[in-house]
Amino acid sequence: MSIEENISEIKKTLPKNITLIAVSKTKSVEFIDEAYNTGIRDFGENKVQELIDKIDKLPNDINWHFIGHLQTNKVKYLVGKVSLIHSLDSVKLLNEIEKQYKKNNLTANVLIEINIGKEDSKSGIFVEHLDELISACETCEHVKVKGLMAIIPKGHENVCRKHFGQMKSIWDTLKSKSFNNLSMEYLSMGMTEDYELAIKEGSNMIRIGTGIFGLR
Repeated sequence: MSIEENISEIKKTLPKNITLIAVSKTKSVEFIDEAYNTGIRDFGENKVQELIDKIDKLPNDINWHFIGHLQTNKVKYLVGKVSLIHSLDSVKLLNEIEKQYKKNNLTANVLIEINIGKEDSKSGIFVEHLDELISACETCEHVKVKGLMAIIPKGHENVCRKHFGQMKSIWDTLKSKSFNNLSMEYLSMGMTEDYELAIKEGSNMIRIGTGIFGLR
């Protein structure tokens, strides 16, 4: 199927409150244009240089999402370029985002990435360190936390459901409390293979690459 057909099929399965991010990493400008022409405005990239290279070649009303692991020395390149950083996972990174956005008198919108499965191969903060990071976020002037993100371990449906459920429970708990600079607007979880299950468990932002653009 074409990119247009893939997007049409996915949209048929989505409730109205879901933000669909087309994960365009490694994809050409032509492919992104094709998705853009179907009405998609949210695109996700996981490498800073690739994102910067694409921005100037594509329409300026695209909402760019940085969804990859973010190194502190690359933060400065994202300032003023992305609508949402999905991968805040340490106080060190938070401090660098605050510093770089302060220089430009701008505000960074971010999601805290949680390593819910405690996998060595994935970035993200462990749940037991979440309070420390939130406390640091509350002191910032140029960083606003808009929710949570997770990439769950691959597994059977029951395992996936458990991890999605744990994320939703954390999100709900934080949503019920009042914090400075932190609001639970987005729960970003679910990809091509598991987004329908993620939505059932409470996700309101999904990241789909292969399901839209096909295999690399």
